[in-house]
Amino acid sequence: MNGGETLPPRAHLLIVDDEANTLASLSRAFRLAGHDAAVCDNATKALELARAQPFDLILSDVFMPGKDGLTLLEELKSQGVTAPVVMMSGQAHIEMAVRATRLGALDFLEKPISTDKLLLTVENVLKLQRLESENRQLRHRLGKHEIVWKGEAMRRVMVQLERVAASESRVCILGETGTGKELVARTIHERSPRASGPFITLNCAAVPGELIESELFGHEKGAFTGAAGRHVGKFEQANHGTIFLDEIGDMPLSMQAKLLRVLEEGEVERIGGDKPISVDVRVVVATHRDLESRVREEKFRQDLFHRIYVFPLVLPPLRERRDDILALVEHFAAQVSAQNGWKPVPFTAEAMEALQSYSWPGNVRELRNMVERLMLLASDGKVDLATVQLALPKNSVGGIVSSLSSSAGLAERVQGFEREVILAELKHSQQNVSLAAKSLGLERSHLYKKAEQLGIDLRAMRRRQEQPQD
Repeated sequence: MNGGETLPPRAHLLIVDDEANTLASLSRAFRLAGHDAAVCDNATKALELARAQPFDLILSDVFMPGKDGLTLLEELKSQGVTAPVVMMSGQAHIEMAVRATRLGALDFLEKPISTDKLLLTVENVLKLQRLESENRQLRHRLGKHEIVWKGEAMRRVMVQLERVAASESRVCILGETGTGKELVARTIHERSPRASGPFITLNCAAVPGELIESELFGHEKGAFTGAAGRHVGKFEQANHGTIFLDEIGDMPLSMQAKLLRVLEEGEVERIGGDKPISVDVRVVVATHRDLESRVREEKFRQDLFHRIYVFPLVLPPLRERRDDILALVEHFAAQVSAQNGWKPVPFTAEAMEALQSYSWPGNVRELRNMVERLMLLASDGKVDLATVQLALPKNSVGGIVSSLSSSAGLAERVQGFEREVILAELKHSQQNVSLAAKSLGLERSHLYKKAEQLGIDLRAMRRRQEQPQD
């Protein structure tokens, strides 16, 4: 290379060409540039090598005896090989280059290739990989995969998460929709000994029953109508890593039996395949359903339940972790600002109090979307109480303040808001003071004191509830 930034030492390359002289000259050029180059003279062997070990770049000829380079490219992509591929040919034409690009080739070089041009191409590919890696790290720093918490409810969860992450135990994450089950699963993976391996996800409720076996275990070409090529399933893709099966409670019974076999034997068999394939995968599952009830109703296999329910991890709904709402709002506001290139938008104390008082049926997912909506609606460079009232559902506790007189002062409006929130929560909990206090994130004695200040007679309410009915 001519000056500038040097290539990383010993980048791992694979060269595929049926001409021995080409293999010798290219491998020598790469070694002189400080790289490690494996060579191969046919596509079948190249596919085996690429599946067995990671390469930073695969450089392949197009025309070779037997399986050609474009077929190799197609099979590399279909089998989940993520290494970038550069094609080369001495008989290149536009149609061939277009097809190679559509199949996923990063570049197409025409032979004969000068050493300088070849090394420049490799340098550009490796720079692109470094940029992608930096972008992933940046997204991580922006908190895309960060669990934000401050209160006791999530502290208990995080203690359990740290303990189980270091093990190989199967984890069953339980919680309402929107509580962050996939985020917790990803965190378990990232804090486990398998962190350098893949993290593969499948939402069992989102895949039609007739396709879920192919998604999980893969299929061979021609295995069924429409199977135009080999497809590598999620379990194979997750080899040496973690597979996350979301909403496993919705998996069809027929599929549950096949999943059980994989968990017991550590092997998968593609549809249309004739031999089992060993996989080394940690399994983490999640569901918003009551799996024990599903077992009793014979909608979920008991033997599979015992296989996946090794370490249950229960995520609290957002209404039970109100201490975290302020931190979550700040986190999401910073995230939205960074992603959109916006200036920070502050939230007033009254706006934060209103957000803390809302019940959040959609949990953290709803809060994230709400923060972005509020920032779009913000006037005068801030999110205030009026903005929150505008954005929250009109039939929610967050919209109650709008029913107060517009002539009321701020303190009076806040007190009215608090009163309606408490009354709404008492109604929701059927006048059970302990449950209402827990849902509001208050001590029982604090709720009694707050209610007295707001003119709510909890003791009279309790006496009426205890009176015998005629």
